[in-house]
Amino acid sequence: MQKFFDYFDERYRESVLSKPTSEDGPVISLSRLTGCDARQIAAVLVEELNRKYNTTKWRWVDKDIIYAIAKELNTDTQRVENFYKGIELSNISEMIMAFSGGFVSDLRVKKAIRDVVLSICKEGYIILVGRGGVSIAHEVKDSLHIRLIAPFYWRVDNVMKKKMINMEAAEEYVVDTDEKRFNLIQAFLDKKPLNIDYLFDATINRSSFTVKETSELIIEMYEKKVRRQISERKKSGMVF
Repeated sequence: MQKFFDYFDERYRESVLSKPTSEDGPVISLSRLTGCDARQIAAVLVEELNRKYNTTKWRWVDKDIIYAIAKELNTDTQRVENFYKGIELSNISEMIMAFSGGFVSDLRVKKAIRDVVLSICKEGYIILVGRGGVSIAHEVKDSLHIRLIAPFYWRVDNVMKKKMINMEAAEEYVVDTDEKRFNLIQAFLDKKPLNIDYLFDATINRSSFTVKETSELIIEMYEKKVRRQISERKKSGMVF
């Protein structure tokens, strides 16, 4: 756990960000439509990758980022959460925060998120769930970017069961959260494309596969793309 929080030490992060790009990764990012069980899949991926390669390096991150960034910026966690949710501050709220010395701009929050996520990805052996990760880590060479999708009412049913809410509330939650997640991915891109499919190496329909089967597919793709790249560089003498 201490190693994870090292990423939020500015000096440590600068040393990581200055590393050659050839040493970045490996990274697996999971972007998802609402209700696709990305956290459960991430947990299984970490367990299976560590077991298969006899290591303890692999780990996954999600909401931990919010709390650590809030601490670094000396602001409330809700401020960072609001950025992720796409909630804009009103002029009155900004004035109150400015006079109280607690104002943190969206630009500062965005930069902190980008720097922290990128440093984690550069260190590698990370499963990054959401948080705009595919946009931030898309230039990491040894990376695999997966999009999890499923039919709308399959996801609504999943949300109803997990949150114990009725269909109407689940429908509203799915639509609203899908929009916010799409906007978050766009927020970390230089341009704002209408279609983000090009960011992903593969898209998996969760209604067709269980959590375990989905994890197995992702590991197979990871080995075909990322492990192959690492192996080829080692053979050519580019990695020592």
